[in-house]
Amino acid sequence: MKQDANKLHQLAAAIRDNYRQYSPGLYAKLYEYARLMRLDKPIGIFLLGWPTLWALWLSADGLPAISTVSTFVAGVILMRSAGCVINDFADRDIDPLVERTKDRPLAAGRVTSREALILFAVLVSLAFGLVLLLNELVLYLSIGALVSAASYPFMKRFTYIPQAFLGIAFAWAIPMAWAAQTNSVPPVSWLLFIIVILWAMAYDTMYAMADREDDIRIGVKSTAILFGEADKIIIGGIQLSVLAGLLMLGRQLNLGMAYHASLGIAALLNVYQQYLIRDRKPSACFAAFLNNNWFGFVIFTGIVADHYFQA
Repeated sequence: MKQDANKLHQLAAAIRDNYRQYSPGLYAKLYEYARLMRLDKPIGIFLLGWPTLWALWLSADGLPAISTVSTFVAGVILMRSAGCVINDFADRDIDPLVERTKDRPLAAGRVTSREALILFAVLVSLAFGLVLLLNELVLYLSIGALVSAASYPFMKRFTYIPQAFLGIAFAWAIPMAWAAQTNSVPPVSWLLFIIVILWAMAYDTMYAMADREDDIRIGVKSTAILFGEADKIIIGGIQLSVLAGLLMLGRQLNLGMAYHASLGIAALLNVYQQYLIRDRKPSACFAAFLNNNWFGFVIFTGIVADHYFQA
């Protein structure tokens, strides 16, 4: 017995020594994977998550199934993470040339291209597993979600409106949410789909304004470059279109005072964003981009409150 105990002690010591030797490298690598997925910067999860929650609550008349909400929230985290990974893979030769992105894991060489592609495949596979928990219509629609998420990062090389393609990728959760709740994709869901595309174009143009000089220097295209000196006016026009679309959506779904009050607060947030970008300072443009999280939150709060008071 004593001999067996000694052997177990030696085995435990060997395992502990191996852990001490390899775990620092393992944790460092996992940390870089988390940074590659931008888990340290969750703004993208929120900007994808809010319109998804809008659609889930609207399509279910304010009472979505908890299981469906949980599935979509997990899907949002996975697909946003996958989008960040494939974006950095696409930009692995560009990011080192931009001050704001040169320290990203792939650009700095702390993660290899092969590791990035494997991570992307794992994340997409996990998201697909979630889709299998839903109905057949959602399964078919998920193909569009994958195509848009995988293709968007490459669009900045071919078109000056990659922000529109980002909008499509972010808005694709809208018909999927309706399909999950009602097994149908009615016209009102496509109205919200268009609204979310326009919203993404507005906030991602603000984001692109922060990188405009670097993008021009390295030859990357964006709406910030396309709009030029008219950027603030065009963003303002898009913001008005988003609010008009949300107003139309509210009328089609017979939403009441709480929802329309949220539109008023959202309009004030748009005014504040215009104030931030007034001088086109990169830091202020980025702050305006971040402020759109509150825009999404306010609209969601209005939708939830409206259904609560009308119940």
